[in-house]
Amino acid sequence: MADRPQVILTGFADEAANQKTAEQQFCAFAALGLEYYSIRFIDVGNGVKNVMQLTKPEITKIRHLEDEYGLNVSSIGSPIGKVKLLDVEDGTSNKFIPFPKYLSKDVKKACDLAHAFETKLIRGFSFYHPVDSDPWDHVSQAVDQLGQIAEVCHRSDLTFGLEVEANLIGQNGDILAEIHKQVNHPAMMLIFDAGNLVCQGYSPDEVYQQYRKMKPGTGWMHVKDYKITKPTKQKGHMDEGALKNFVPADLGDSAYERILRDFAASIPKLERKLKKRGIPGVFLDLEPHVKGGGQFGGFSGPDGLGVALRGLCKVLDFADIDYHLRDFDDIKAARGF
Repeated sequence: MADRPQVILTGFADEAANQKTAEQQFCAFAALGLEYYSIRFIDVGNGVKNVMQLTKPEITKIRHLEDEYGLNVSSIGSPIGKVKLLDVEDGTSNKFIPFPKYLSKDVKKACDLAHAFETKLIRGFSFYHPVDSDPWDHVSQAVDQLGQIAEVCHRSDLTFGLEVEANLIGQNGDILAEIHKQVNHPAMMLIFDAGNLVCQGYSPDEVYQQYRKMKPGTGWMHVKDYKITKPTKQKGHMDEGALKNFVPADLGDSAYERILRDFAASIPKLERKLKKRGIPGVFLDLEPHVKGGGQFGGFSGPDGLGVALRGLCKVLDFADIDYHLRDFDDIKAARGF
């Protein structure tokens, strides 16, 4: 029998830490058997900071702690692209930064961080369009700016991942697929996240169709799910802070079983493509939000992250996809046996 396709399990480690300290994050991930994590918010003694605000001494301290806990960074969980596309007052608190400045400062900083943490991946977004405007009307400008971001990442031998999320121009698979097609750059891939579609009111069948639209450009996945309490689809701008029904992948309304069964056939080819760009494999990145989520992050706690991981493993087992968690052989190897 042919070998089953394999993914690499990772997650946003800040979701597992009550106070978001580096030690809490790394203890939880090591205990759960994970060997990779995405870095987003972290406290190394100077208060909780977004990864984009870390200083060189703080980065050095984190790298030493990673060695202690046997962890590597899978991606920089940056907020790149979570700014306004246009300098228009629309009642939100989203910032506008002139794009040339944004490209030379923020995007460059994200690339520098990726090198500092020895990862090839940067998570990002597709810009906020003015509230009550049609996101399709802004695709052309988003494509231009995202293409420039992809080129900066490419020159640094990095890959930029564009996550599907509410309120952004790329709020669904249809729009993101078109953006990916028009950008047409090897350094830009898509990040599928079923929970970010279900919470907008998409049905299981609709989520699957959105996944299929994104599939040709998908480089990795974020894993969260959501339980729909109202059957009607959200219209217009969503209050992300009011989203309360995130659940593990085996309990939600996205039908991850169906999605991952289909995705399994794509993994070997995608893995080869990623490895050509220096990426170790196909990441499934836990971002479960089971104790709450918002515009710039979420929280699960160490217990919630553990429940979410076990839920994902159940779905992967059903989908005939292999994965690895630390075992006794890993412990012996770390001790030099």
